Amino acid sequence: MTIPYKDLFSNQAEEYRLYRPSYPDALFSHISALAPGREAAWDCATGNGQSAVLLAKHFRHVCATDASADQIAHAIRHPNVRYQVSSAHATGLKEHSIDLVTVAQAIHWFDNEAFYHEVERVLKPGGVIAAWSYRLPKISPEVDRIIHTLFDDILADYWENEIQLARQEYRTLLFPFEELPSPEFSFTTIWSFPRLIGYLLTWSGVATCRRKKGIDPVDGITQNLLDAWGERSTEKEVRWEIFLRSGRIPFE
Repeated sequence: MTIPYKDLFSNQAEEYRLYRPSYPDALFSHISALAPGREAAWDCATGNGQSAVLLAKHFRHVCATDASADQIAHAIRHPNVRYQVSSAHATGLKEHSIDLVTVAQAIHWFDNEAFYHEVERVLKPGGVIAAWSYRLPKISPEVDRIIHTLFDDILADYWENEIQLARQEYRTLLFPFEELPSPEFSFTTIWSFPRLIGYLLTWSGVATCRRKKGIDPVDGITQNLLDAWGERSTEKEVRWEIFLRSGRIPFE
C-alpha cells in the first residue's frame, strides 16, 4: 500500500539546516534514560539530523530516516549516525532492534496507524517512543505579537490541517502506548534579526503561500518586525518551550 507523502520541506532543505533551532541536551538525557538499552535509536523524519546527532551522544547506533532525499543530502554527518531515505512506515529496520524511537517536529504529518505499526515492529520489548515539538518562539511582546499574527492570521489559509495537532500540543494525537511522565523542557538561543527571518522562511505555511499566491508573506511583515526588534545587527535571546509525549510498548 502506498501512503501519500506531503513533501513540504525539500525545497527549503538548506534553509532548514541553517535556521531551524536545535534541542536541549536535557531532553535527550531524559528520553534516553527511559529506554531499555543504549544500543540503537531510530530518529524518524530526521530532516537534517538535528536530533539524530544529539541522540548519538547516548546510543551506539542511530538510524536517521527521512522521506525527503534533499533533507538527507543536507544532513549533519556523524560517525554514529546512519542516514537513509525512507518513509515513516517502511524503514527496513530489523524487528525488535531499536531501544528508542524519536520524532522531532514531525509526527503530526504521519499516517499514524501505519507509523505506529512500524514502531511496534522495530522496538525491543519495553522500548520507548518520544515525540515532541516546540511552541512559537518568545523574544519580546512586540516581536512575539507580529510572529503570532503571521502564523494565525496571514497564513491561516495556507497551513495544512495536520498543523492543528501541533498547535494543540499533541494532546489530541493518537498515542496507543503506555504513557510516560513528560516534563516540559525549554532552551534559549541568541539570534540576529536575519536568523529570525531565515527561520520564518522555513515554515511550511510560508512555502505554501509563496507557491499559491506568488508572494512572500514574510516580506510583508519584515519592516514591522525590524521596528519591533531594533537595530538589525542587535542579537536577542530567543526562548523555546518544548512539549513532549513519550510512551512504552509492553515488556514481554
